[in-house]
Amino acid sequence: MSFKDLRYFTEMMRSLGYPRQISMENFRQPNFPLVAEILMWLVKRYEPNASLPHDIDTEDDRVIFIKYVSQFMATKTRIKLNPKKLYMADGYSVQEMLKVVSMLYNAVKSNKSDHANEDVTEGSFDVSNKISELKQARQLATDITMSGAKLYELLAMEVDLRELRLAAVARPLEMANIEQGMKNKIVTMENEIKGTQHKLDNIANDEANLEAKIEKKKAELERNNKRLKSLQNVRPAFMDEFEKLEGDLKKLYEVYMEKFRNLTYLEQIVDAYDRQQQVKVEETEKQLRRMQEQLREEEKKLFNQTDTFENFADDSDGEVKEVKSRNPRIVGAMEASDSDTEDGSEYISSGSELAGEGEMPLSDDEEETDTDNYDDKEDSDDIDF
Repeated sequence: MSFKDLRYFTEMMRSLGYPRQISMENFRQPNFPLVAEILMWLVKRYEPNASLPHDIDTEDDRVIFIKYVSQFMATKTRIKLNPKKLYMADGYSVQEMLKVVSMLYNAVKSNKSDHANEDVTEGSFDVSNKISELKQARQLATDITMSGAKLYELLAMEVDLRELRLAAVARPLEMANIEQGMKNKIVTMENEIKGTQHKLDNIANDEANLEAKIEKKKAELERNNKRLKSLQNVRPAFMDEFEKLEGDLKKLYEVYMEKFRNLTYLEQIVDAYDRQQQVKVEETEKQLRRMQEQLREEEKKLFNQTDTFENFADDSDGEVKEVKSRNPRIVGAMEASDSDTEDGSEYISSGSELAGEGEMPLSDDEEETDTDNYDDKEDSDDIDF
């Protein structure tokens, strides 16, 4: 019996309206009067007109009471109870009574739910809530049909079985057959007793054999232990050579580790040097790109200066032409002094010289600058290539 079953039993009995308070301690020890009272109340709750024996003072009366209750529950409620557990009147009897109490509790609970659902209108009725009950009803109908068919087959066989049963009952008993059967049973039992006695006699021999084997195994174990100790104490002949080779191996391993460390260190140095060279190459490329950009900017500046100089030359030509238009040469019979004529001719000649010049002459510094710019341009073209 578990504590959970006992708690469920007490709660269900309280909800069913049992008049007496049931404690969990009532079933620690056998309590047949309480069990009998609960069974009477359950039978009366299921069938109020049922008649039960009320005498439970002697063992025979208790056996009769338990037998009647078990038969009543089996025929009326189709619940099979264990009479032995009910007679024990302890926690195991609670497990059996819990079957009946659970049935009554479920019936009361379903009845309360039916009364609560009486006020529900037809429009709000939901068939989905009754699907589980419908399945259960179908299963019960199937079981009833199968039970009826089986009962019908058994009743059909009753006609033949009745004749055989009556013939067996009416047949007179032959004492010789009965005596012979009893003798055979006696002989069989005597053989079984002899076999059992023989096994008991052999047990002593088996025990002696087992003890001898145990002693033999113990002696073998002691010999093996002594041999093990002797082998541990004896120094093998090849140990000197083994220790020498072990020492040589240790030295070789130290040399190997030293070379391995050196090799690792050198590889790290080579990797660092490669990284430095890579950085230098990248810096050189950046400097070359910077120089190329500077050369392009200088070329742009030189081109701008050349364009400015050409514009200045065009402007100077325009001013000379404007001066000629403002001071035209007079042709006529008017006479002038020699000084005027000389001045005017000089002026006109100077104007003609200005008008005849297509471009202004370059100074030596400007020619050197153009030469340098041309050389820089060729260098930049070589770099780009």
